[in-house]
Amino acid sequence: MPVPVQFPKTTAILLAALTLAGCANDMEFDERGGFKIARSSCPAAAIATYTGDITLFDPPAERRAEAIDVTAAITNLRASCNEGGAQVQVTASFDVQARRAVAGPARQITLPYFATVLRAGTQLESKQVGQVVITFPEGQLRGSAQASATALVSRAAATLPPEILQRINRKRKSGDADAALDPMNEPAVRDAVNKANFELLVGFQLSESQLAYNAAR
Repeated sequence: MPVPVQFPKTTAILLAALTLAGCANDMEFDERGGFKIARSSCPAAAIATYTGDITLFDPPAERRAEAIDVTAAITNLRASCNEGGAQVQVTASFDVQARRAVAGPARQITLPYFATVLRAGTQLESKQVGQVVITFPEGQLRGSAQASATALVSRAAATLPPEILQRINRKRKSGDADAALDPMNEPAVRDAVNKANFELLVGFQLSESQLAYNAAR
């Protein structure tokens, strides 16, 4: 199992709010009165709130708009998944689009990004940090690059236990005492579904001041 990691307190709080990309509904109604599970063991790919863009200042400690040097954003997030083995492998690929304030000589900047696996909405399972290099051609304001991150999730951990599936999918007849009850209201069912839910979150590896700047805008 991956070793849990700790983010700074501010980051951990903000990661609880997610911008999910392409996450399918876990359940849908069955025409015979029950539920059908329409979920995959593949984690959803997401951009963590407040970390999808970064602003560089010159000088670095300045925060006035006139001091903005470079801005960059993560775009076009897409995920591929291989759930054929005991370990589910998910890869998130994305583009980074950047703009500098002044066109000038050719220039390169290196931006750090993270990819972390989040379980049940709050539990950090693993983290990796990478770097993406942006090249601004001479005389151009814009530059771009592509990056990716791959993570592994236990297939067993991402799969609902048979007894939970049975309780969710059990057909209910009109007149039954629990016919109108949502099985997700049962604590055991709700907890099992939450624990089987994984996301692969990506974002820029921001300093505390950069994160606060993004959150305050």
